[in-house]
Amino acid sequence: MGRRIPRSDAVRVINGSFAWIDHRLIRDGHLERMTLEEIALYLFLALVADRNGVSFYRKDVISNKLGIDWPQFETAKRRLLEKGLIAFEPYRAGQVDGFYQVLPIPDSQELGK
Repeated sequence: MGRRIPRSDAVRVINGSFAWIDHRLIRDGHLERMTLEEIALYLFLALVADRNGVSFYRKDVISNKLGIDWPQFETAKRRLLEKGLIAFEPYRAGQVDGFYQVLPIPDSQELGK
């Protein structure tokens, strides 16, 4: 059976800015090892990032938009940092807000696969 488009009258068209999500998140099993909060935070950061993968939304704004509290946010952020999926640099030492960068998906070999 060939591919079918359920709504051929409503095919997406990319206008203006565009965000992309690397398919290796699924293919290499990253998504299976992520919590819902991690997935939400990663998706948010990917959607608001510039062409270098960098965004600078404040922690309170991200938490509000995702409907998560600060401890959930911090746990998701820490786990994404540990997994090498994002980087973070505070504006100044000790600040909770700063620059987020969505990083290239690590190769499977780097994960011990």
